[in-house]
Amino acid sequence: MSTTRKLWLGLAALLIVSFSVLLWVGYEVHQQAPPLPTAVVTSDGQTLYTKADMELGREVWQSIGGQQLGSIWGHGALLAPDWSADWLHREATTMLELLARDEGLGPYASLDAPRQAALKARVMQELRTNTYDAGTNTITVSDLRAHAMEAVAAHYMSLFSNDPATKKLREDYAMRENTIAEMPHRRAVTAFFWWTSWAAAAQRPHETMSYTQNWPYEPLAGNTPTSTAFLWSIFSVLFMILGIGLLAWHHAVHGSEEKPAVPPLRDPLADLKPTPSMKATAKYFWTVLALFLAQILLGATTAHYQVEGQQAYGFALANYLPYALTRTWHTELAVLWIATAWLATGLYIAPMISGYEPKFQRLGVNFLWVCLLVIVVGSFAGQWFAVMDKMGLQYNFWFGHQGWEYTDLGRFWQIFLFVGLMLWVFLVGRALWPVMRSKGESASIVGLLFMSTVAIGLLYGAGLMWGEHTHIAMVEYWRWWVVHLWVEGFFEVFATAVISYLFMKLGLIRVHTATVGVLFATIVFMAGGVLGTLHHLYFSGTTTAVIALGASFSVLEVVPLALIGLEAYGTWKRQHSAPWMARYRWPIMFFVAVSFWNLVGAGMFGFLVNTPIALYYMQGLNLTALHGHTALFGVYGMLGMGLMLFCLRGIKPQAMWREGLLRGSFWSLNIGLSLMGILTLLPLGLLQLRAVLDHGYWFARSAEFMDRPLIHMLIWMRMPGDVLFAIGALLISVFVASLWLAQKLPARTKVLARALPEGAPPARAEAIVETV
Repeated sequence: MSTTRKLWLGLAALLIVSFSVLLWVGYEVHQQAPPLPTAVVTSDGQTLYTKADMELGREVWQSIGGQQLGSIWGHGALLAPDWSADWLHREATTMLELLARDEGLGPYASLDAPRQAALKARVMQELRTNTYDAGTNTITVSDLRAHAMEAVAAHYMSLFSNDPATKKLREDYAMRENTIAEMPHRRAVTAFFWWTSWAAAAQRPHETMSYTQNWPYEPLAGNTPTSTAFLWSIFSVLFMILGIGLLAWHHAVHGSEEKPAVPPLRDPLADLKPTPSMKATAKYFWTVLALFLAQILLGATTAHYQVEGQQAYGFALANYLPYALTRTWHTELAVLWIATAWLATGLYIAPMISGYEPKFQRLGVNFLWVCLLVIVVGSFAGQWFAVMDKMGLQYNFWFGHQGWEYTDLGRFWQIFLFVGLMLWVFLVGRALWPVMRSKGESASIVGLLFMSTVAIGLLYGAGLMWGEHTHIAMVEYWRWWVVHLWVEGFFEVFATAVISYLFMKLGLIRVHTATVGVLFATIVFMAGGVLGTLHHLYFSGTTTAVIALGASFSVLEVVPLALIGLEAYGTWKRQHSAPWMARYRWPIMFFVAVSFWNLVGAGMFGFLVNTPIALYYMQGLNLTALHGHTALFGVYGMLGMGLMLFCLRGIKPQAMWREGLLRGSFWSLNIGLSLMGILTLLPLGLLQLRAVLDHGYWFARSAEFMDRPLIHMLIWMRMPGDVLFAIGALLISVFVASLWLAQKLPARTKVLARALPEGAPPARAEAIVETV
């Protein structure tokens, strides 16, 4: 049996087992999710909240931005509180004050330590005792807790209105005035917030931990890390060390078995003539840059809200474009422009690979582009109407704002996008079909490329698996299928296959080497990538199995990054392997940047927040944003830029490439991203972490903490990195525009190599452009 066949069988077995386990975990999450009662009642039978209240409250919360304004169970925006943690702390402190008052002891803060400890014990028992009755499907609370719930609910109803008493807090949270206009809706939101905090503290039946694995850290409620969080964190580090050792052993044994390929004397793609559909992808890359620039502008606006609240340099921006909306569009555009770059790459290289232009291919490419524009404009308009309370709840789920970070599109627009992705799969597949059918030497790598294309299309469908009233634990389960497996999973396989094929097409690596390398890399990545999805679900109403599997397999995603330096060096060397490779210098430099940010953003900062014990304290802090920014743009954004430049080289072969613009863009983007992390996200995240450890999770997200002068200074320190990053984006936009606007090279232009001493390695060749 050939090596290639063995690797295919190994990959198939791995995916079957991994997805089977992942689906089993989904079943367990569904069975063990925190119960949503038909009613919350007092001990004398008075109804405080009904299931309808809680479901309506969730709908209202989603319509105003959901996870884009504050967070629930740690998932969501960094500005405004985590509503679960905030409610839990407010309820606990209110009960302490009520107990002290009822016993005639004065304010709680004035009591001595023994009396405070006694009251804390009573409050902890109130919060941790699970009074859910499965027979009646109700939760019963004491009169003490009912009074505390009433007080906390009054605070939230004031906060989400235009009450002057909480105006300062709305400014600190970047909430627009009258965020929720109707009083019944405000009360319903308090029902939903209370239920999420109840699940965070109430112990599971026959367990000593809450439904959220004792998250958030709240000493007043007895919420501290579980023993399983410690144990599986330790084991995960051991698994990572073992994985790195095995990978290093494999590289030492098999890394240099085959001699490197001898590059051809001239560019194999020099005579490539783009087909009509390949040329039609140019408009996708223009769209990529437009979306990228819009995302940067919205990101700067979102960051500025942290220092001016409802305004932007004195202008009441929140009345027209509130924080929940700017953050929604900022996060969505990040995924949309990167995905557009990759989709365009697939449409470009498919006819290039096969040399075959299917009938009406150009029409399909143009039609898909129009659909993309309609989806962006239509979905964003719907979200504006929803957040500004101009749509109505009856239409919000389908056309407005779903409230789930990265999957905020209304259901109609989700379905539209899914159909568009299926069209993309069809267009790429029909162009690749002649190569796959031929069963030639490159059929395996092309087959893997098409497999990742199909997976990208199908896995977005996971976002259609929940409904308007699906349990939040199950929504989180399916949402991370989209965010992790779609964006971080099979897009990675697609990119690996594309880059390897391009290097193979250029004659820089052998076909067999590329095929085996891509299959092996896919196996290594997917070994941790599929079940590694579960590390996002540690505290989302899931069980210990999620922590065990998520911790064990997510660290394996770090394993291939241990040798990323070798990959980066090999990629960098290829630009010097032949004189004509100077044509591809900047696409390769962006690929080198991908390796760097894979190590730093995905590897180092990813592992920082990966283990259960680390994420227990860091979830929803700026340390997770540090990982998100450096991994999403540093890896996938840089990759999208590199692929775009490669395709543009073929679309505009005679255009003058302004190297200075690309050089400036490359270094501005990378240095700007570094400064963003070093000057703001990292120090701010570390300060928040200390606040969590000293006071509890609620404090690190509170207005009291975030309104400190030091915090404001750190936020302002983002400006140098943001400005430099924006300059990089403008430079690459100007460069792309120049390909159509600037003077073309003379028709008889060729790339020659300087004379070299006899026996000199090709890597030392320097390229010059000589007009004949």
